[in-house]
Amino acid sequence: MQFLELTQVLQKFGKYVVQQSRTRLTKAGKGKGNLYNSLGYDVNESKLNTKLAFKAIGYAEFVDKGVKGANPSKVSPNAKITGQQAPNSPYRFGSGRFPGTWNKFVTSIASWAKARNIRLRDEKGRFTKGNYKTIANIIAGNIYNRGLKPTMFFTAPYRNALQKFDQPFAAAIAQDIAQQVSLLAKQIKTNKK
Repeated sequence: MQFLELTQVLQKFGKYVVQQSRTRLTKAGKGKGNLYNSLGYDVNESKLNTKLAFKAIGYAEFVDKGVKGANPSKVSPNAKITGQQAPNSPYRFGSGRFPGTWNKFVTSIASWAKARNIRLRDEKGRFTKGNYKTIANIIAGNIYNRGLKPTMFFTAPYRNALQKFDQPFAAAIAQDIAQQVSLLAKQIKTNKK
């Protein structure tokens, strides 16, 4: 069975979700880089079904749903951001369920800090000694202990799209079924002759 109308609606649905997800990333200050550029979708058709699959870089789900901190009480009371950032997240730093090492984490944050020219400052706001590895260890420790706040950059647009495309999905499926029934009826008529 071919789902021509459904395929068109799925294409529009996928395009809408990716576009809205990118917009939310941009508004959250994450509009540049690997995550933004990795977002995409594929619509695959076979004789039995049509599937829509979204694509994103491996850590996208952590950015979307956030990550619980290992121990928020270890964060300095002078830190700008304190407390658990993602109390309802299914992910947690230090759980051991996902691959990754401390050194990889620190190295990626060091390159992030270097790209943004983040520097250490003293209490008076003057630049102080310390390399990007030092900065990365401080930032990584805070992120590890307090967690990552969820952005819902994908979840919110996906839920909105489900509501927005509810009627078009139903209409497309109805049209495809009606078209298939019509084709079958014609085949039955020609076979009887």
